[in-house]
Amino acid sequence: MSDKKMTRRTFLMGSAAAAVAATTVRGLYGPGRVMANSKLNIAAIGAGGKGYTDLNGCKASDNIVAFADVDWHNAAKAFGENPDVPKFKDFRKMLDKHHKEIDACTVTTPDHMHTYIAAHCMEQGKHVYVQKPLTWCVGEARYMREMAAATKTITQMGNQGHAQDGTRQFVEIIESGVIGDVKEVHLWTNRPVWPQGIDAPKEKMPTPKDLDWNLWLGVANKRAYNPAYMPFKWRGWRDFGAGALGDMACHIADPANWALQLSTVGPTSVELISQEGNTKDSFPKKAVLKYEFPARGSQPPITLFWYDGGNMPPYPAGVPATEKLGEGDNGTLMIGTKGAITCDTYGDNPRILQDNKFVPYSGAPEKYPRIPGEQWLQPYREWTDCIKAKTKPGSNFDYSGPMTEWIVMGNLSIRFPGQKLLWDAKAMKVVNVPEANEFIHRKNRKGWALPKIPS
Repeated sequence: MSDKKMTRRTFLMGSAAAAVAATTVRGLYGPGRVMANSKLNIAAIGAGGKGYTDLNGCKASDNIVAFADVDWHNAAKAFGENPDVPKFKDFRKMLDKHHKEIDACTVTTPDHMHTYIAAHCMEQGKHVYVQKPLTWCVGEARYMREMAAATKTITQMGNQGHAQDGTRQFVEIIESGVIGDVKEVHLWTNRPVWPQGIDAPKEKMPTPKDLDWNLWLGVANKRAYNPAYMPFKWRGWRDFGAGALGDMACHIADPANWALQLSTVGPTSVELISQEGNTKDSFPKKAVLKYEFPARGSQPPITLFWYDGGNMPPYPAGVPATEKLGEGDNGTLMIGTKGAITCDTYGDNPRILQDNKFVPYSGAPEKYPRIPGEQWLQPYREWTDCIKAKTKPGSNFDYSGPMTEWIVMGNLSIRFPGQKLLWDAKAMKVVNVPEANEFIHRKNRKGWALPKIPS
């Protein structure tokens, strides 16, 4: 499918769909609402690390019927606790063998494989829960929206705060108008907490016996195995991860994205303001990025800053440095015409500025449904309940796809230090630095092409 066709069709899905996507669960948990009692059969693609959490989140209410993981050592705990569940290294073989019994899949792998795996699942009509960031690059995010729409699958990105109470309260506070029109957003994280700002290792190391290195590489170009890449450390390498932005921005940016409807239009520009340790192989040790967004309906244009690696935003005027922003080393700060608000990593603990202190605010009317159950289970319950009810969870790909687009645009700017990238979101194109456009889409390794989107 051509980029032109994909862009046109996606845009027609457009701003209105993205704006309301986060509210599609309204009524799902209302009085008298009865959910289907049948259990889903879910396959876990990625069973170690975060995959272990995801499969157990789904197992709390539904059935886990198959595992696929390229690293059986890392997945040993999940395998040991579920000895009767069949296990595979290649998820495609799993889908082939258990196609009829699998209803849905969790996809919890390194970032570079999210799109390839999820697309194959959706192509077979499997609903998918995909860990954040939804995709490795901008083009994949738009592709995922289109694949979900074409296959009519129920989708969710694993930015769990979107399903939890704090983010919903945060959005209600902004929509109440108590801090006025938001003009400035500051987002920050202590990530990376893994190696970055380094060159790729040159040593060839023996591959562990329980690891299929070729399958782990997947869409990425071939290179020799080295323990510098995995597990977890893959986040800092350009070929595999999306750096600090990929790890945390889909969490930290979500309250602002929802409340300010940022992904209904996308940014007009993104710029690398500062960095330390940027290399051709890995992301910088620390960075500051600046995004500019146009007006969205009645909301004015805003400037959004991203800080990582220990960089922090400036304090609002008059606020003492002893006052806690966010949860300290991660958080959100928004400045409005009437005040300011801050919250923690996942939208938790929203507080507004009063008398130079951030304090809880209870004056905003409750508009968005709260999902029942333990907080850590809420995103999984929302997804599985929506599959049974045939509706959309809040962070479905119509919502999380456009948000991922503008977030990973930041990684594009890191490739071009000193140049402000002017962005045409509708055309999915950098208009002033043509060479940047070759990184909008991923060039997958031969034999690893993405499935075509059904017409």
